Amino acid sequence: MSGRTLAKLLHQYDALFRRLQSRNIMEAHSGDKRGLEHLDEYEPKPAKHMRSLHDRMAERRLVVILEGATLETVKVGKTFELLNCDQHKGMIIKSGRDPGKIRPDITHQCLLMLMDSPLNRAGLLQVYIHTERNALIEINPQTRIPRTFNRFCGLMVQLLHKLSVRAADGPQRLLKLIKNPVSDHLPPGCPRICTSFSSGEAVGARSVVPEEGPAAVVVGAFAHGAVNVDYTEKTVSISNYPLSAALTCAKMCSAFEEVWGVL
Repeated sequence: MSGRTLAKLLHQYDALFRRLQSRNIMEAHSGDKRGLEHLDEYEPKPAKHMRSLHDRMAERRLVVILEGATLETVKVGKTFELLNCDQHKGMIIKSGRDPGKIRPDITHQCLLMLMDSPLNRAGLLQVYIHTERNALIEINPQTRIPRTFNRFCGLMVQLLHKLSVRAADGPQRLLKLIKNPVSDHLPPGCPRICTSFSSGEAVGARSVVPEEGPAAVVVGAFAHGAVNVDYTEKTVSISNYPLSAALTCAKMCSAFEEVWGVL
């Protein structure tokens, strides 16, 4: 092919390209915007299912705060372990503390119950842990809590040292430390209820469930004593008998499931 022929073909191609470009711009101004996302005047339609933060916060949801959890690490040899009354009793006594109060197993039991509940699987549960040392932990509803206590201890050590735990198959954070105070993470205007056996006359757990909208419930994640927080509106007892933290979580979840029709 001669140089003159090649130049002629290039000139024809350039002219064709200019005509097509001119036609696209005319169609854009005439109102047909399909396929013209690259043009400045293109205005994409808003997503049909986009909801405001206010709408999402006002939806039905139970927020459970496990308050006063004893989750702290201790160095044993060259590694770190989760402090607990069974493995580190001597160390706890030497530090002048009561071994009976170092009970991370209570938090483990509560999380197993909460994360396995139909309420969580229906997407209607959010769990936070507020530790005795003022660390605030957010639990992703999709998190699968380890079944054995030893594996749970390893997970908590990783979380407390790295500040977050990611999913093995992706970048999603399953557990993470977040900023205090707890009240900043609760739905605005929702009832905030603390549970305690010492609050007086017992009421049915269903009586604290709102028909619509979210609610926050505080459960003490320790063996003895009462929850003492300043962000709740009232304190209720849901049984005439003292309940473990895990059983309290179970009764509250069951009550919300019954009222909200979660089977």
